[in-house]
Amino acid sequence: MEILREEKKYGRLFFAGVINGIGDRFSSVAILTMLLQLTGSGFAVGLTLAIRLVPFVVFGPLGGMLADRFSRKRILIITDLSRILFALSLLVVDGKEDVWVVYVTSFVMAAGEAIYAPARKSSIIKIIENKASLLKVNSLEQVMLGVVLIGGAFSGGIVSYIFGPQFTFWFNAFSFLVAALIIANIEFPAEDKTAHNGNKEKTQLSSISKILLASVPLQIILLCQAFVACVNGIDNVLISVYAVKIYELGEIGVGMFYGALGIGLMLSFFVAKRLKKHLLLLGIACLMAEGIFVVLQSRIEVLLLAVLIFISAAFMSGIGNACFDTVLMKETPEEHQGKLFGFTEAISNTIHGGSMFMAGVATEYIHPRTMGFFGGISYIGISFCLLLALFIIRTKSISVRDVNQ
Repeated sequence: MEILREEKKYGRLFFAGVINGIGDRFSSVAILTMLLQLTGSGFAVGLTLAIRLVPFVVFGPLGGMLADRFSRKRILIITDLSRILFALSLLVVDGKEDVWVVYVTSFVMAAGEAIYAPARKSSIIKIIENKASLLKVNSLEQVMLGVVLIGGAFSGGIVSYIFGPQFTFWFNAFSFLVAALIIANIEFPAEDKTAHNGNKEKTQLSSISKILLASVPLQIILLCQAFVACVNGIDNVLISVYAVKIYELGEIGVGMFYGALGIGLMLSFFVAKRLKKHLLLLGIACLMAEGIFVVLQSRIEVLLLAVLIFISAAFMSGIGNACFDTVLMKETPEEHQGKLFGFTEAISNTIHGGSMFMAGVATEYIHPRTMGFFGGISYIGISFCLLLALFIIRTKSISVRDVNQ
């Protein structure tokens, strides 16, 4: 709370993200559970999750270019308001024959998020007053995700169970409206309002290539995001499958497991905010630890232990994400952050979408615990590869700017 009071502009952006995210999670939990109940198939879950990420292929880079050329504030407000009607369209889903509405709505909502995400992320370093607080702010981003998972996913499961999914769809639409009103009261830097008069060369993909070629840490982080996205889709699908099919807990189980992830992300703040050096190396180490917990998750039979392991895996993930985001922001010029974030979101989310689609198909043929074990081993393998890349860089004395920052 002290940081949020000091960084008042970011504080408003933080709370807008919390409200926006909680509404979306309320709706997501209801949708995933509703799909399992209507279709009885993990394939529908995997397909829906994949559809939510496919639009990032086109709209991610587009959102990044828009963020660097136009007012980020207007982009955030417009995308929030435009998603209200589509959030309410889910009210018409009443049977298996209406599942197509979920797919279409998921695509449109994801397209809005693809434009929203790079504009929001590239706004952070511009609106914070004390640049030395960047790591703490990025740690708070993980707290925001944690609050969203607890307040949105866990509470959303309970609310959906008691009041039905229709209530969560109304709540999601209302959350977009409130978030837009909060962002309307944030004073963004003046250059955001005139960025569209800038050099059109900034919108070229070549500028991203130059940035990446000049920074080995960025190359490693991009590789990390791409490889992790290949595996992360398994986790996303298995959360719902574990809750509904393995532990037979329905909406309550889905909310419980997402809530456990939220607790882990919130706890990560208290460690991540104290870190100062070797952020890239620490991020990779946290990825390896996360993989170990995912492997353990696939073997656990006791519900309480499963919840504790979800918390631990998210704890490591939160620290690692804060480290990677801070390195990325420090290595990227502010005027190019929108494009770079849009590009990385497009790459990682596209791969993530394909991964979730394949994972959804795989649940029809492979036992969920076997899939979970494979996913955890893959995390560990990716970590070893990234550590090897760092070792080679150091032993060959390649010049790397701030590789330990």
